[in-house]
Parts: sequence; C-alpha cells; structure tokens
Amino acid sequence: MSEPRPTCPRCHSHHVVKNGRIHNKKPKFQCQDCQRQFVENPTKKVINQETKELIDRLLLEKIPLAGIARSAQVSSTLLQDYVNDKYAHVSRQVNVSGKPKGKLTVECDEAWSFVDCKGDQQWIWLAMDRNTREIVGVYVGDRSKQGAIGLWNSLPSLYRQCAICHTDFWASYENVIPKKRHRPVKRESGKTNHIERFNNTMRQRISRLVRATLSFSKKLENHLGAIWYFIHYYNACLQA
Repeated sequence: MSEPRPTCPRCHSHHVVKNGRIHNKKPKFQCQDCQRQFVENPTKKVINQETKELIDRLLLEKIPLAGIARSAQVSSTLLQDYVNDKYAHVSRQVNVSGKPKGKLTVECDEAWSFVDCKGDQQWIWLAMDRNTREIVGVYVGDRSKQGAIGLWNSLPSLYRQCAICHTDFWASYENVIPKKRHRPVKRESGKTNHIERFNNTMRQRISRLVRATLSFSKKLENHLGAIWYFIHYYNACLQA
C-alpha cells in the first residue's frame, strides 16, 4: 500500500509526485497541476502576505516576539528576520498634519528605557501637540543636554518658531529651548498630563518598554524601530 501524498500548498491539488530530496534528505514533491515544488511540513516557512499583516498588527500590542511566533505559526528565526528588516526601514522622522502659523502648545517629557542590560539606558524624549495630541518630536539617547538638543531639532520648524513648550524642571531643557518659548512646570500643574499619559500608553503597547520585562531589546536598531513604528501608527490614527 503506497503512502498518502500531501496536497499542494499553493493550489491544494492531489496530483502530486515525488521529486527527489532536499539537503537534509527530506522528500521533495512537485504538483502536476501548478508545478509547485515543496517539502511536507517544512521547518522553515515563507511568511505570506496575510501572515505579515497579522504580524504587523501584533507588533503594536504588548506581545513578545515569542508570543507572536506562536500566534502567527512561524518560526522564531523567520519572524526575527522579518522584524529586523521591517524595523530597519521604519522612518525616523515625525509625520504630522499641516498646521496654520499661530499659537501652538507642546508638552515635553522623557521616558526611561534600556537595551540589552539596564546599564545601557536609552531615554525616550517626546514632544506632543497639546491640541491635536500628535507626537511632533522624538529623540532616543541619553538624558543630557544632547538629548534635549536632539528633541528640539526633531520638532518641525513651525513648532520651533511658534510653539510654547511645557516641560518639567530638568536642567537640559533650560539649556536648549529658547527662554521665550520655555515654560517649566510642576507635575501637579497638569500641563504635561497628556504626554505623561502617552508614556504610559507606550509601556502598555510596546513589550520591550515594560520596566520589569524579559522582552527587552537586544539591539538598539530594533529598539528604535519598535518605538518609531508605534508612534507612526499612533499619529496615523489621530489623522484618520
């Protein structure tokens, strides 16, 4: 009695014949209808478009890559390769809606994060338009004056020219933001509530930003990619 042949993964035809073996001696098959060559139960699977779209959505939730691999039913190696490539191509520049020149108010804050070990601290500097809630400035680095410069330079020119910036009393802000545009405030004032709330949202949606986590970033490139990927999604939802 002959062994049952697998169906074609492309057209689901039963007209399948054996077609040699691959490098690890597993039998290879060929579909007689669409000519697709394949291995039954491959250890490495190509991620199709539908699965990519699922992974893209799951990356916006607080799910570690191991959980995404199980949910999407792909190998962890294949998933990591896909995520590495995706994060490498995420834009590192804010995309905000057009604003008329006039009064603008920005809330600024910093959120602590780390890469590989807690000694490699990466502070996430953020600026939010108080009226639209858009993230209009982003910089990831240390918490020194250089970090404040990075945040200021990331703001669109209209905000640097017109916006009033509310921050906490961290000295780096005072050294960078022009005095006529800088308003340091205490937390109790409520004038940085929205950006502080967004920091909490990021920690709820990006697993590698949770303070006590096993899903921390091993590579700075992926750390930056995950942050920017969520920020672009967040801004796009506001603009929709």
